[in-house]
Amino acid sequence: MKKLFGLLMIAGMMSFVACGPSAEELAKMAADSARVADSIAQFKADSAAAVAAAEQAKADSIANAAAEQAKADSIANAGKGKKK
Repeated sequence: MKKLFGLLMIAGMMSFVACGPSAEELAKMAADSARVADSIAQFKADSAAAVAAAEQAKADSIANAAAEQAKADSIANAGKGKKK
């Protein structure tokens, strides 16, 4: 009975060792983690570019509004300088 129990214990330990990931699965997990890291880096770069573009658009909008206001002020003041 002790020998049978010992063989079952050895077989059980070997089955646990055999259930671990193979070299192919480990390589696939490493490739997947590298792909995820690349995706995250690309997302961060795209986000930074989008923020920069939004800030530039805001600055351009403010500059255009100031130019339009200056044009409107110039037109409004054009008639004030003439005397009849």
